[in-house]
Amino acid sequence: MTKVLIIDDERPIRSALRDILEYEKLQVDDAATGTEGLQKLEKDKYDLVLCDIKMPGIDGIEVLEKIMENGYATPVVMISGHGTIETAVEAVKKGAFDFIAKPLDLNRLLVTVRNALDKSIIVNENKLLKKKISKTYEMVGNSAAINEIKEMIEKVAPTDARVLITGGNGTGKELVARWLHEKSNRSKFPIIEVNCAAIPSELIESELFGHEKGAFTSAVNQRKGKFEQADGGTLFLDEIGDMSLSAQAKVLRALQENKISRVGGEKEIKVNVRVVAATNKNLKEEIQKGNFREDLYHRLSVIPIHVPSLNQRTEDIQLLTDHFVKIISEEHGIPPKKITKEAIAALQKISWTGNIREFKNVIERLLILCDKVITDKDIKQYASKE
Repeated sequence: MTKVLIIDDERPIRSALRDILEYEKLQVDDAATGTEGLQKLEKDKYDLVLCDIKMPGIDGIEVLEKIMENGYATPVVMISGHGTIETAVEAVKKGAFDFIAKPLDLNRLLVTVRNALDKSIIVNENKLLKKKISKTYEMVGNSAAINEIKEMIEKVAPTDARVLITGGNGTGKELVARWLHEKSNRSKFPIIEVNCAAIPSELIESELFGHEKGAFTSAVNQRKGKFEQADGGTLFLDEIGDMSLSAQAKVLRALQENKISRVGGEKEIKVNVRVVAATNKNLKEEIQKGNFREDLYHRLSVIPIHVPSLNQRTEDIQLLTDHFVKIISEEHGIPPKKITKEAIAALQKISWTGNIREFKNVIERLLILCDKVITDKDIKQYASKE
């Protein structure tokens, strides 16, 4: 049930607000002082706070400041008398959602409360979504190789240095790219991913740089490319080793000049992006074969990060198992299952050619098909490649 906290030193105001809000089917709690209100906020979760500005002891502005300092996501609506309107406006600048003036107008109150509660719902949904995303992209492992990557990310992420991530399919190269972005100063802007292997060579330039209307037969509208979409943020070029040489030349120019031109256009557009690239190919070998530009390679590989295969870090399998059991059980709405030590040992003996991607699929299969406890016999039946 939606909960509202009223903080006001005047009993009649508290009573009037309680009657109105309870009539609207809201659960109401109240406090006669700022100190009492803050204590209630520490102990319980509220969807909205209505707070008077003028109160003895800790006034409403101090309460608002404490709420902001403590990082509560709860929207705060200030209640202001005629002499405190300017203060109320200042409170909005400090983070209050809105203010309502005394004497209280019923319509104005209800509209403000509904708007604030709508914001509260959106904030909570965003928190849940971010939590879900952070779980999905969590970097799990305590092996020396993974700890080295984590340390590298901590050092490199705050800079704008370009990073080249190498490793086999399914090792988690995208995960490293996303962590670099999340821990960077660009995290408030988007990370835009381009899978260079999935886009036909004749369309890759349009995908990266956009196109003007009429640039080619199917270009019926002007379109922004990935470089423009990632402006201010990070552009993740996955499987860069599969990019055509003509597109490589344009990417090199964009990195050199921080400018791009749309296909079919003459205007140069400034872009501010950090490029993180990844590949499962040996680019030095591709350079020797004439498939990859050496000058682009040196532009991209300012900081090289190699992601090891799962077979090279089998000591992480216990942690990875616990992690995937938890998130997959939540996704399917099924109770998590116990996996025996013998089953873990059996998982560690398997050659994981598909790396983390394959491992996650196997754990999902085991959770769906096995009984409450997953044993080494289950591993042999559902996971072993023998």
